[in-house]
Amino acid sequence: MQIENIPEIYQQENSQNKDLFIYDYKMTEDVVKSKVQLSMNMFSFLQVGKKQVHFADATAMVSKDQSLLIRQGNWLWTELLDNDDIYFCKLFFFSEQILLDYLKKYELKEPEAKEETSFFIIENDEYITSFLSTLSNISQIPDKFSSQMLSIKFEEILTYLLTKYGADFEKYLYSLISKEISPFKKTVESNAYSNLKLEEFAFLCNMSLSSFKRRFLREFGESPGKWLQDKRLQRAHDILQEGDLTASDIYLDFGYGNLSNFSAAFKNKFGINPTELQKS
Repeated sequence: MQIENIPEIYQQENSQNKDLFIYDYKMTEDVVKSKVQLSMNMFSFLQVGKKQVHFADATAMVSKDQSLLIRQGNWLWTELLDNDDIYFCKLFFFSEQILLDYLKKYELKEPEAKEETSFFIIENDEYITSFLSTLSNISQIPDKFSSQMLSIKFEEILTYLLTKYGADFEKYLYSLISKEISPFKKTVESNAYSNLKLEEFAFLCNMSLSSFKRRFLREFGESPGKWLQDKRLQRAHDILQEGDLTASDIYLDFGYGNLSNFSAAFKNKFGINPTELQKS
């Protein structure tokens, strides 16, 4: 049985969001078994059919009334049940970093005990059905807005499931966090919102610039320039939205030599000028 890595096999090289990704997956009777390894955490929202999912340490039988949240690093294979012709599910992948950002934003405290199972079973309901309908519509939104919309939908589903399942779901969310974060990642993430140049990041990591770029790509899945720009612009967006500071006050803090370059990068990412955001 061939093993494939997901979501890599579904993503295009120019995918605009490395932290969140949705994919509509169909399995037909022509594909009885499919074995995959997850490199991101994944919601599998089953919408049509039945399936049996085999993990290294467990098996889950899932109908269209249920969905799964599955930890990254799992390998699994799936097969159809009861001679169903097809099953269809919407896969919603998310990175560990965006989960960490969510937990920090809402000040959720790490529980003493964690749910150490490979998956968490979700009972579908009217809210989740409605959520999936809106999620489907995101594919029709221009790329420059869809990334922001996915972030909103990610927060929405986590918040709803925390409300629905309480401490059990919170424990499982924390079990998705790696036990250790590499010193390299800690250095990068702790300085992400500074105006340090790549050469200075490489110095802090005790690496040459070329070694730093290769390591960054391996750890974060994209180039350091793109990752840092996205992080800094998102932080700038949040600050400007609060209304206390203007673009003129902050552009230097995020590594831009002049206001014009900052405004151009901001508009390219969010579709509006910084001044438009402040007026909204």
